[in-house]
Amino acid sequence: MDLVTLSRWQFAITCVYHFFFVPLTLGLSVLVAIMESIYVRTGNMVYKQMTQFWGKLFLINFGMGVVTGIVMEFQFGMNWSEYSRFVGDIFGAPLAIEALLAFFLESTFLGIWIFGWEKLSKKVHALTIWLVAIGSNLSALWILIANSFMQQPLGYKLVEGGSRAILEDFSQVVFNPNVWYQFPHVVFSGFTTAAIFVLGISTYHLLRKKSVDFFRKSVQIASVFGIVATLLVVLVGHSQAQHMVKTQPMKMAAAEALWRTADPASFSLLTIGNESELRDVFAIRIPGVLSFLAYNRFSGEVKGILDLQAEYEQTYGEGLSYIPPIAVSYWSFRVMVGAGMLMLLLIAILLFYVLKKKDLPRNRWTMLLPFMIALPYFANTAGWMLTELGRQPWVVFGLMRTEDAVSAVVQPGMVLTTLIIFTLLYGLLMAADIYLLVKYAKAGPQELQKRTVLVEEEKYYE
Repeated sequence: MDLVTLSRWQFAITCVYHFFFVPLTLGLSVLVAIMESIYVRTGNMVYKQMTQFWGKLFLINFGMGVVTGIVMEFQFGMNWSEYSRFVGDIFGAPLAIEALLAFFLESTFLGIWIFGWEKLSKKVHALTIWLVAIGSNLSALWILIANSFMQQPLGYKLVEGGSRAILEDFSQVVFNPNVWYQFPHVVFSGFTTAAIFVLGISTYHLLRKKSVDFFRKSVQIASVFGIVATLLVVLVGHSQAQHMVKTQPMKMAAAEALWRTADPASFSLLTIGNESELRDVFAIRIPGVLSFLAYNRFSGEVKGILDLQAEYEQTYGEGLSYIPPIAVSYWSFRVMVGAGMLMLLLIAILLFYVLKKKDLPRNRWTMLLPFMIALPYFANTAGWMLTELGRQPWVVFGLMRTEDAVSAVVQPGMVLTTLIIFTLLYGLLMAADIYLLVKYAKAGPQELQKRTVLVEEEKYYE
């Protein structure tokens, strides 16, 4: 494979590994903060045990996420130096703020939270985990501000004959319209991931009648948290899709395998296409629904791939393809939406049992509930594949093609070697992360309960 392809694979694999950990960090930090706040308010020791149990799983996940995230930033200067040279003045600012402000905030107070048990007052200790949660989500905000510039570049001007883009208006970068669709979508997806994570582990123990009160309370909190988060993901995702139709119509056309411009535009239930010839082999479509998704009405023009290709050739230059990988975009969109709808259904079912104060029946269907933990990971990964691959061939939409962003001095053999090393190393890290999460999740809160009892006894005798 050539240098560009290898570099794309390397960054994609690093990104997918990293984003395996990020959504759970975003959501579980908030859930743990809610649990500790309930403990502070009620004094109920079960909520303290919940905070410590879910907090331990949060810490395992957080540590793995940090390792993979650092390597991604190095790749901008190593594999993608031409990209960094072109937009580094703009792209570097939000990344620097993320590291110096958000990451330092969450990591500092995470240390205080870990070592502050029984040393800080209850309210101050609870405040530290809230600051961790705020820092984690602020970190996501600044990363997405940087990414949104790649999706919808604003606040820049070209200099040196168009060979560099420099920052002209920082407020346009920060308040890029794309951010305010992308950021809530990512954050609420993280909240959903955490809710499903807690529900999956809790149902595993409830079906085995272990620590019933502990995990029933966990289900109560996570199901309410999850149903709100999942509904917000759907609503924000709908708005984000409408914004995408305006700013990146080719991405929407690829996600729907829409070859020709249509008004009204139909939604694809199933399309098997010939990508090389840009035509349908077999398709089942619902009339007008794509127009409704784009404009909230059953009429309205949605541009097709062939027409957009002709339009982009006139705008950006002839003889080049401006069409992203269609099959990947199409199926990524369906995996994301399908997994999201299934999560919404499962959370609603669990919320029904919570509201009715019923125990989960033990049957062959409910025994599958712990495996729902995989669903948000499929949805999150598919969502980012659509976001990034659907933008191709642009690394910065309309400004820089991906093939022009790769480092000029890096050789394919170098990238292939590091690609193999990173893939194996990250595979081992992910295996270790999953092993530790499964080990402590299966163990349940018994060990924490014993530790809490010992602490309380020591206080009593003192």
